[in-house]
Amino acid sequence: MRPQANSDDDFDAGFEAADDFGFKAETDWAEKALADVQAEAPPASHDPFGDLPPAGAPVRREAAEPEPHPQFGPLEPELAASDDVMADPQPSSGPQSGAAAPAGVPRIAIHIFCEKPQTAAVADQASRDRRMARATTTVHPGGLSAAVQYYQNQPTPPLVVVESSDTGEGLLGLLDQLADVCDPGTKVVIIGAANDIALYRELMKRGVSEYLVPPLQPLQLISAVSGLYADPASPFVGRQIAFVGAKGGVGASTVAHNFAYALSESLQSNTVIVDYDLPFGTAGLDFNQDPIQGVANALNQPDRLDPTLLERMMARCTDRLSLFAAPATLDDDYEIDADTFDDVTAKIRSTAPFVVLDLPHLWSGWMRRTLLGSDDVIIVATPDLASLRNSKNMIDLLRQARPNDAPPRLVLNQVGVQGRPEIPVKDFTAALGIQPALVLPFEPKLFGKAANNGQMVQETGIKSKAVEGFAHLAQLVSKREAAPAPAKRAALTSLFKRK
Repeated sequence: MRPQANSDDDFDAGFEAADDFGFKAETDWAEKALADVQAEAPPASHDPFGDLPPAGAPVRREAAEPEPHPQFGPLEPELAASDDVMADPQPSSGPQSGAAAPAGVPRIAIHIFCEKPQTAAVADQASRDRRMARATTTVHPGGLSAAVQYYQNQPTPPLVVVESSDTGEGLLGLLDQLADVCDPGTKVVIIGAANDIALYRELMKRGVSEYLVPPLQPLQLISAVSGLYADPASPFVGRQIAFVGAKGGVGASTVAHNFAYALSESLQSNTVIVDYDLPFGTAGLDFNQDPIQGVANALNQPDRLDPTLLERMMARCTDRLSLFAAPATLDDDYEIDADTFDDVTAKIRSTAPFVVLDLPHLWSGWMRRTLLGSDDVIIVATPDLASLRNSKNMIDLLRQARPNDAPPRLVLNQVGVQGRPEIPVKDFTAALGIQPALVLPFEPKLFGKAANNGQMVQETGIKSKAVEGFAHLAQLVSKREAAPAPAKRAALTSLFKRK
């Protein structure tokens, strides 16, 4: 049984078609942006180095190997979820970025029968989530009794989700009637009204695959559905963190590489960097690596990729940090389809808990799918009008297409360039409606020295504010605390100290 957390969301009872999301084309955008940045931003009331609250993942109560009902199909196990620098957490109506997101739902038909308009709205919102994109979901009114009537003359889909406000014999009686009209192999999920373990056990005995109680959230419904089709033999999947620049030259690659280094060194987490800027990638230069093979080889032979071949293609930067370097040559046109990028990225995610994608500044089908499919998206911008416009476009796209995910994070880079007119940080973020996760001052000597030496800033300026900022960003995104420094060995003079 899933005890549900209370929600303050007020969902409307309507069914909206899935939107075709894309960048907004506004001819007067520049004028409106200039007007927006003149507005005074509200004062921030959060701790500059605070953290987001932990995600409240619902808990499932498992019955002890119940006998499946012959009409509802076998039960399947669910996988366990795996000053100069300013860092501000941003509120989120979606899941926190440290929470384990549910897996994707396979290509199946799902019928959802709802009694309450609030449940129907949640079901509609869940059906438009990116993890439900392959499934065909239909929402019907009427609840469990309507489902019994509907399937008198209709075949049942692979999954039926029904809501019922009954808590006793009425629920069980209607459930038996539903079993009589269900096709073999159909899975049934009940949205009930009582948080009752005895009822839950009785439902499990009758072959019900899952029992949920309101108030219901879209991600909880998605998690319940995806858990029914999770493959226990599927490989581990790491967290995918995508870095993208609002425009060229904002330092998105530098931020991504130093962030990954902080994950591996400060947090002691195994991390993989994937440089997807195939013709102009700089990850090899930044880490002083020149591997024979890299991400282009993986993209050219996705069907041959296995753990052994992936390991050979990765360059080992440190004990915990590996790199899929870009070829950074113009010998090829790199005409690679979006499905190949999806396939290769999914296989790379099985190699480490964190996979950092260094994305190029371009817009294409695979870029769009990669951003929408990432667990976390971090936009790197500089405080100018072009970055403001492009950041707003990307934030609007991601918020609209990923309503159940954590919103994108913003990193403002190269702030305080002498003699350069800049939009103040307060006005920049007010126009976007988010607080920056990190603000990095312009430090050309520190970053230039690191780039020329093929090092990270943590290796060249350990006491700099930028190093502190990257470590904080790594903690903010990963929801992990920095590893304690090794204790110094105490001197043995006390044993031999002369009196």
